[in-house]
Amino acid sequence: MSSAVSGSSSSSSPGLGQGIDVTAFVTAALAGDQANINQIQSQKTAVDNQNKALAQITTELQALQSAAFTLNDPLGSLSAQSAASSNSSVLGATASSTAVSATHSIIVNSLATTSSYYTAPVATSSTTLAAGSFTVKVGAASPTTFTIDSTNNSLDKLAASINNFAAGVRASVINDANGSRLALVSNTTGVPGDINVSSNTSGLNFTKAVTGSNASLVVDGIPISSTSNIVTSAINGVTLNLVSPSPSSAVNVTVTPDTSKATDSISQFVSAYNTAIKDINNQFQVNADGTIGGPVHDDASVRHAQGTLVGVVPFSLAGHNSIVKLASLVINLNNDGTLSIDHSKVSSILASNYSDVQNFLQSASTGFAQSLNTALSSLVSSGTGALSLDAQGLSSTSQSLNQTISDLQDAFNTKQANLNLVYSQVNATLQELPLLQAQLSQQLASA
Repeated sequence: MSSAVSGSSSSSSPGLGQGIDVTAFVTAALAGDQANINQIQSQKTAVDNQNKALAQITTELQALQSAAFTLNDPLGSLSAQSAASSNSSVLGATASSTAVSATHSIIVNSLATTSSYYTAPVATSSTTLAAGSFTVKVGAASPTTFTIDSTNNSLDKLAASINNFAAGVRASVINDANGSRLALVSNTTGVPGDINVSSNTSGLNFTKAVTGSNASLVVDGIPISSTSNIVTSAINGVTLNLVSPSPSSAVNVTVTPDTSKATDSISQFVSAYNTAIKDINNQFQVNADGTIGGPVHDDASVRHAQGTLVGVVPFSLAGHNSIVKLASLVINLNNDGTLSIDHSKVSSILASNYSDVQNFLQSASTGFAQSLNTALSSLVSSGTGALSLDAQGLSSTSQSLNQTISDLQDAFNTKQANLNLVYSQVNATLQELPLLQAQLSQQLASA
């Protein structure tokens, strides 16, 4: 206790009259309690680091599972089709996954037109117009009558009032060297959008500029009429974008599997696999100083995940010609557990063996993608996967340790307050002893 006593050492009772260092005495008395709290806090930090590392690995495995879903999607990228036109200045084409690989011969006789009207010019767009009315009818829709009065008796105001109605036309004012004219353009292409202006008692003289007509084309010898220049129903899964008529020459539209999208999806799978396996492998890497690399190096579920990933790579599926395993796609397992891929060779294999690749990856319940998804589900499925259960256990342990720390800290604080009181009283007593000693000496001397 002498190390926490202040005062002259020449006193017969060291520290008498000088008191003690209360803080030092309390700290020393609580050292064991603080060490216990620190130890449990260290345990909680380790558990939290494990949980964080486990969450990161789980996220990476979920990304890999998403890549597996993409490979297995019957309407996804491996089923994507592309359409190529032999003359894009006449028509363009796109294809969805429902399209069938084939070549189609198409003749574009004429394009669909958009009906329009215009009026004879007046001086300016703000020139006052005479009162009157006119009727606009679009296709088979009910006619709409527009009345010119003091509220809309200029081209600017009239165009605005027409656009406030759902009449099936768009009105605008055209200005040129001759003056200003009202233009009406149908909102619908083809015959259904053909405009007719009648019952005109206004001072405006209307002229029909374009009659609404349907596009005319021949698809594989079958005549087609389309109200739009975007034709979606002529070929299943194929959209034709008519650009210009060419009645004397046919355009070929070739529908083939979209190997670029398929290659991208396979590459994304390899990338997601490598990200996950690298992170898992790093947990077990031995550093130069002999320490283990990651927080979950002794976690059995992570070791199980490592074995699961490596175990799915040799998967094979017999009876699908030359594409029976990942190596058939030039996807090989490296010594460190990662995968390597030759993108150019994958593209070449897809170009020549597309259906075999698709069968290997997507065969119902037995394809590689489904096998991978099943393996990953055993790891990351919420509530049942090995890593999911592990994470729940770690979270529970962290919460328990946190409660223990809170309880110990409360007890520590109470004990600290009591010790502060006790040692403060001791300190006060020691500081009063010289005075008491002097009083006693006086009493003895006078006796």
